[in-house]
Amino acid sequence: MEFTIKAGSPEKLKNGCVVAGVFAGGELSAAAKALDKASDGTIAAILARGDLDDKAGATLTLHALPGLATPRVLLVSLGKAGELTDKTYRDAVSAAARQLAGSPADDAAFCLADVDLPGRDAAWRIAQAAQILKDSTYRCDELKSKKDESKKGVKKLVFVTRGKPAADLDAALLEGEAIAEGMALAKTLGNLPGNVCTPGYLATTARKLAKEHKIKVEILERADMEKLGMGSLLSVAQGSHEPPKFIILNYKGGKPKDKPVVLVGKGITFDTGGISLKPGEGMDEMKYDMCGAASVLGTFKAIARMELPINVVGLIPTTENMPGGSAIKPGDIVTSMSGQTIEILNTDAEGRLILCDALTYAERFDPVAVVDIATLTGACIIALGNLTSGLLANDDALAAELLASGQAAGDKAWQLPLWDEYQDMLKSNFADIPNIGSKGAGTITAACFLARFTKAYKWAHLDIAGTAWKSGADKGATGRPVPLLTRFLIGRAGL
Repeated sequence: MEFTIKAGSPEKLKNGCVVAGVFAGGELSAAAKALDKASDGTIAAILARGDLDDKAGATLTLHALPGLATPRVLLVSLGKAGELTDKTYRDAVSAAARQLAGSPADDAAFCLADVDLPGRDAAWRIAQAAQILKDSTYRCDELKSKKDESKKGVKKLVFVTRGKPAADLDAALLEGEAIAEGMALAKTLGNLPGNVCTPGYLATTARKLAKEHKIKVEILERADMEKLGMGSLLSVAQGSHEPPKFIILNYKGGKPKDKPVVLVGKGITFDTGGISLKPGEGMDEMKYDMCGAASVLGTFKAIARMELPINVVGLIPTTENMPGGSAIKPGDIVTSMSGQTIEILNTDAEGRLILCDALTYAERFDPVAVVDIATLTGACIIALGNLTSGLLANDDALAAELLASGQAAGDKAWQLPLWDEYQDMLKSNFADIPNIGSKGAGTITAACFLARFTKAYKWAHLDIAGTAWKSGADKGATGRPVPLLTRFLIGRAGL
């Protein structure tokens, strides 16, 4: 879907469809009022008959209204007047996106972004709408023998403003498009099966991304990791025939002396649980255990597309976690890059084993902040469900920054405690630390494990086990938390 912005009068637009908002009880937005006036009150009369539900996101398509140049008007309910929120606005835009995706119209004029929303300016409204609309066109049919060749769906969309579009709206439009494109990359990588999206495939994707944009890339092989002493990461990889990779991305959009933000993404391309084998039911979804890595790649695509003036490093430790004669066993003890020894009590707690070496490696970049992203614990799903990512940090200001970014991006996180008392749940009689804690607080103890490798810098951990993908009829990767991370980096760039 291609986007443009222009000033215009809704009633004079000749696009294949004009999208306008209405409030509960038939109250019209400014755009809807203009359309209604030109049609001699036809819209108000139809709404008075109760054809459109008051709930935000309800839609009604009207055809060939008198006095209008457009053949279609798509009315979208915004809920009660004076009660429009971020959520109801997104609900309305999402509903419009669904209708436009199946419309016979080739182009559309979008007037929803011109409604007043407390605390949100026009730039925010357009960025959110562009992201949602573009994301709605995502399809995952790379491996289908017959692809969806339907010609339906709007191909071009213009955002209509009341006055001359401000310069910042073009930047907002680019932001929304870039985030959607980053989400699409993250979704595709997550949705690909484990026999396609291997560690080598992720490395190839990183190289392609670097070639398309001004990003430096380096891929460390097994021998390189051995020289660095990444015994924890390599212990997870030893049960797989697929060679592990350690991907390093370096985006230099800021000043040469500016310290970078480092993003670390968990890249387990398939997780059987290893010797501590997972149940068979739903194991196919363990292809999504690399969604942390996918989100880092997606975020790099977004920031490079926007040419953000900031320095960012991406670290992706990636491997499979497989059972086999050479796989690590419960009770084994391995030595991490930091020199700390780890007792493996459960081979299905492997994500933290690859992340800890990456977090140690991150020190060499002298980062201003480090954020790791991982589908780490089922306990996070129990605590927060599938709506909210878990957030833990050793710096409250960094945590607050990420929480605010998630709120603004519609990609929410919730902070859990990382108190020293929880460290008492990580004790081993035979090594410096076990890879799982005692019973309870699984999300917190997993973060406590990682915290032992992050004492040299400000660090935050995002547990996306509940938000990285959906199950059931809507099964598929979500592309989260690319919006949160990109919004965070936009803020860090001072934009």
